[in-house]
Amino acid sequence: MAHKPQTPKRQSGVRHRDGAVQSPDASIAAVSQGRIGNWALLGGLALLTLLVVFLDVRTGNDLRVVPLLVVVPALASVYCSLRQTIWVAVWITTVVVGFRAGADGTFWDFVFGIGFAVLACALGVAACAARIRHATEMARLRSAAVTLQRQILRPLPVVTDHIFAYGLYEPIEEDRFVGGDIYEVVESPYGTRVIIGDVQGKGLAAIGAGFAAIAAFREAAIREPTLTGVVQALEDAVVRHNEFSAQTGEAERFVTALVLGFDEGGRVEAVNCGHLAPRLLHDGRTSAVTLHRTSVPLGLAGLSPEARTAESFDFPQGATLLVVTDGVTEARDATGAFYPLDERVVAWAGHGPRELLDALHGDLEEFSGGIRRDDVAALALHRAPAVTH
Repeated sequence: MAHKPQTPKRQSGVRHRDGAVQSPDASIAAVSQGRIGNWALLGGLALLTLLVVFLDVRTGNDLRVVPLLVVVPALASVYCSLRQTIWVAVWITTVVVGFRAGADGTFWDFVFGIGFAVLACALGVAACAARIRHATEMARLRSAAVTLQRQILRPLPVVTDHIFAYGLYEPIEEDRFVGGDIYEVVESPYGTRVIIGDVQGKGLAAIGAGFAAIAAFREAAIREPTLTGVVQALEDAVVRHNEFSAQTGEAERFVTALVLGFDEGGRVEAVNCGHLAPRLLHDGRTSAVTLHRTSVPLGLAGLSPEARTAESFDFPQGATLLVVTDGVTEARDATGAFYPLDERVVAWAGHGPRELLDALHGDLEEFSGGIRRDDVAALALHRAPAVTH
């Protein structure tokens, strides 16, 4: 009698380039922190003050340089925290007032000089407070969008009667760049069904289209006896979502997707809707799976006269199937070159599914320098040998 292996431990949270899990509260708190350390700020401010004072003494009454220090709080408001900016403003005000008190001039020269210094420093502090408030609001929106993405998608890994499904998912957290990568694994009476896809465009509208596709897949994967029936249900869902979007003034979206079906046999059924082909790793070798019947993305079936059809390929026990979104293949290095996935996977042919994704994640971060403009999603689907007793 076969036994299902114990489900691997799940990890939740957004995985960042340092491998840690950063909470939304931490990302929001980070925007109020200064980009300059306290000691570096103190040293720079002292050096600048000494330089300006030296120039003021050298020029004498012909050219007063010290009043120019009032621009420093404005510069500090861009790079420093609110507390640091207040320190800078207080220091600059003290220096300017001290030199004004010892300078020649009328009473009104003194009053206007001091008033201008205080006003300029106060504006610098106000500008810093406004910048931090705006950045905090944007960070809350980004965190809410990313949290929404992660609530839509199932935590991985997942174990079914047919496969172990491990995953790597890193959403973009930058305003309009929030993406729409999707994936799902469903165990049904007809086998295990898997989808990985990418919604056209960015932003919350892309997340909405992705949710429509995921919700339809979860229902159709259990209801429909054929994989093409599942894909047709997805097509209908995306079309309905686009019709609703058009009524509300949103742009229509399409979804590239790869839908896979696993059963007790040694083959995988696939319907490719404009998505990247999978890579097969087995016995220390890797190969790109050739799918000859790639159709149009979901939501665009009305533009193609050909109906979507399924095809199958070998997936032996112990093999791993790697499927990714274009956030992987379209990552760029400093020279603008695309990430060479097929070349890199060769070196990982002997890895297990979890180690494969760890290697992919680390290499991708190193290749791109940690700079991404799209979501990254990858699934490592492993058919393990049956365990009997």
